[in-house]
Amino acid sequence: MTLADTLGPTTYWYLTRATGAVALVLLTVSVVLGLVGTVGFSAPRWPRFAIDTLHRDVSLLVIVLLVLHVLTTVLDGFAPITLLDGLLPFLSPYRPFWLGLGTLSFDLILAIVITSLVRRRLGYRSWRAVHWLAYVSWPIAVLHTLGTGSDVKQWWLLLLSVVCVAAVVVAVVVRIGTVDRARAGLRGGAFTLAAVTPVGLAIFALAGPLQHGWARKAGTPANLLGSTARNRSTIEPASTTEPTSAASSSGARIRGSRTVGLTQPFSATLTGRIGQTQNQSGAIVDISMNVTGQIRGILRLELGGQPLPGGGLTMTGSQVDLAADGTSSAYQGQVQRLTGNHIVAKVTDGNGRSLKLSMNIKINEQARTVSGTLEGAPE
Repeated sequence: MTLADTLGPTTYWYLTRATGAVALVLLTVSVVLGLVGTVGFSAPRWPRFAIDTLHRDVSLLVIVLLVLHVLTTVLDGFAPITLLDGLLPFLSPYRPFWLGLGTLSFDLILAIVITSLVRRRLGYRSWRAVHWLAYVSWPIAVLHTLGTGSDVKQWWLLLLSVVCVAAVVVAVVVRIGTVDRARAGLRGGAFTLAAVTPVGLAIFALAGPLQHGWARKAGTPANLLGSTARNRSTIEPASTTEPTSAASSSGARIRGSRTVGLTQPFSATLTGRIGQTQNQSGAIVDISMNVTGQIRGILRLELGGQPLPGGGLTMTGSQVDLAADGTSSAYQGQVQRLTGNHIVAKVTDGNGRSLKLSMNIKINEQARTVSGTLEGAPE
């Protein structure tokens, strides 16, 4: 069996990321439209009723996207997240606080939509009081995005977050500008809050999610550390302490739980999952594996190429990432040779230290899992 013979659940992963990002944008649009509507903005091409209608439709679309966001997260199966975690905040074992903020924001938006549907029976004052929750749900959603989002270190998500925050701050300033002079004290406090909020979010992002090791601090389960990094910019080493005493299939003995580091030859065992996606230029095989033995951490292979008619892959590109305990930076490199399920790669860390890696991988097609051995030595 060859590496390109299985198809992993990466579609759910991409859908989760996409629906989350789009939902944040639409929630921002909904908040901005709500603020614009309260100042009585109207134009020939945008009469008041059109703004109100758009505001309502965008809010409903936010709910749809959030439901899809929750469902695809659960179906992806990577993290231990259930449907109940999408309704009851702060119960999930995966980043409970930051994931709980997303759940809380979803519950608040859901309450707003439900009360809007029964607005006539509920009464204007009650509906208005609940509707103020929209202005609470938005900053909570932003914190959830920064604290839980896997792409928080990607430039596009950072730019998206900055644009959303700027849009709401401008809308708030415009809204405050319409407050009468009798409420000058309220106006000053609101201006201060509008100025402090983006600064606070920036400080939080720089001191938290953008720092190395955030996944561990955020509450990621130990068995997922490292494999949470489905993109190369967020790879972190695993934190396992289980002793191992198995012998690799290549005959190299793994000596209990003692580690030898990366400054001398080492042997280890590999276990993980494999996925494959198709695009116009060919196929991409993604293999994420936990490394245990004389070194411990996470090893990820990304192979691109053209599928062969009888199975297999003609490799045209590759990326190899190794993050090991006790190292200050991840090793990155490329595959040098691929023969069947035997892979040879060379990786280098940020300090210029290089490793030669030799892997023998076996694939379980039904379970979409991989296992094997790893031999490595410094160059």
